Amino acid sequence: MKVLTKAVGLLFFASLAAVAGSPTPGFNNLIPSEILTPDTVDTSIGTLNFFDGMPDDETVAKVYDNLDTIRSTEAFLNFIPAASMEGLRAGLESIGAGRAHQVMMFDQLLDSDPLFLTGNTDTVYTVVFLNLGRDGPTVVEIPQGSGPSTVNDAFFRFVTDMGAPGPDRGKGGKYLILPEAYEGEIPEGYFVATSPSDVNLMVLRGFLVDGKTDAAVKSVKEGLKIYPLSQKESPPPMEFISGSKVAFNTVHANDFTFFKEINDVIQREPVNFIDPELRGLLASIGIQKGKRFNPDARMKRIMTDGIAIGNATARALLLRPRNKSAFYYEGSQWFTAFIGGDYQWLIDKGNGGRNLDARAAFFYGYTLNTPAMVLKMVGAGSQYAVAATDQDGNYLDGNKNYRLRIPSNVPAKDFWSVVLYDPQTRSELQTSQPFPSKNNKRDKIEINTDGSVDLYFGQQSPQGKQSNWIQTVPGKGWWAVLRLYGPLDPWFDKTWRPGDFERLD
Repeated sequence: MKVLTKAVGLLFFASLAAVAGSPTPGFNNLIPSEILTPDTVDTSIGTLNFFDGMPDDETVAKVYDNLDTIRSTEAFLNFIPAASMEGLRAGLESIGAGRAHQVMMFDQLLDSDPLFLTGNTDTVYTVVFLNLGRDGPTVVEIPQGSGPSTVNDAFFRFVTDMGAPGPDRGKGGKYLILPEAYEGEIPEGYFVATSPSDVNLMVLRGFLVDGKTDAAVKSVKEGLKIYPLSQKESPPPMEFISGSKVAFNTVHANDFTFFKEINDVIQREPVNFIDPELRGLLASIGIQKGKRFNPDARMKRIMTDGIAIGNATARALLLRPRNKSAFYYEGSQWFTAFIGGDYQWLIDKGNGGRNLDARAAFFYGYTLNTPAMVLKMVGAGSQYAVAATDQDGNYLDGNKNYRLRIPSNVPAKDFWSVVLYDPQTRSELQTSQPFPSKNNKRDKIEINTDGSVDLYFGQQSPQGKQSNWIQTVPGKGWWAVLRLYGPLDPWFDKTWRPGDFERLD
């Protein structure tokens, strides 16, 4: 009570001094009241106590704990891209795809057995990791007719496109991926790209032909070659490892293990692959290249708390965006995965800096980063719409039944699909259906007389609607992604729009 009275008195006399123009008590001159700190301040972390602006021992301990919690939370949110890439790398290595010539292919499509962030059930993914630090400049020969394909660095930053949106324009060709520090001669005859990191992810997509994977698989197995430039005269033979129907994990941790994953990345990569600001953020919680990561019990407890807050924040950003510009249509639940429409997450072309929330939301739920996913590329690339709630704004629930109407004349030159995902793993929803999805080219879908399509969602199929039904799981939530490959003008000008999920019970 005495401390509070003193604080109120100090501010009272400071106010009187301001009115009178006389010196503030305890000073030789008039001191602006807004720069003074009372002896007690009530905050969201409790009451903070001071002696003439000097924090007492309890306050010092409290604010340092809070600072370390904030830094831990910020480290989680900012390093989701790097952790996600590390999860993918470790996952592929676990099934034998640890070198550049060892390629994991979903030759029978990506079913729900692998844990793989929002992968689609519609294209033949070919996934491989390059390691420029180990192998040096690396050559990638891709076959003609490859779909939208991409190389990203260890922070999931865009390095180059390949295939239809890439410089080969779907005709195939040789790419040369160089380390940023490379100073040697660059041979002719390659599409050249440079990466700031040693580890790089390459994903090729192949399209189905008559609903089958055969043509895409044959094209990749016969035409894809990956080897160090130094071994171009005698490249190692390619190895293709099937990831279809294989239970393995590529998703990063959401507990303290997350920081161990990030430490592994920092120790492996060149120090300059991230900027000093991000390096400083990690150093503030004990992660620094060349140094042992060994937090004490206090710090581990705080970091665990910070990551729990960060995880909850990421889930809110992913599934319940508060940025109104994320939503495609007025009064609709569909929103974009790429909030802000910039693959570098820049606000107003960089004038507003980087949209950190949008970046965290994207990489918590999705993989790959390319301009082809956000730019208006009529008839090429792909576009995505996401929904986690029904038309009334309630989470989609496996205990309930829904209908989704896809209007006629879907503006997709190649195909459209709807895939369901598990909110826990952000991977495909695991049900008795190996593919929790519908694809207008792969599946025999019943079409309404007006050309529209009604899709149904629930534990059991409505009578007579088996071909249009996607199963859900009782007691579990789910969310959905609508994909358009080869999007056309009505998508971009919003003259075509999907319906919302309608409750049927």
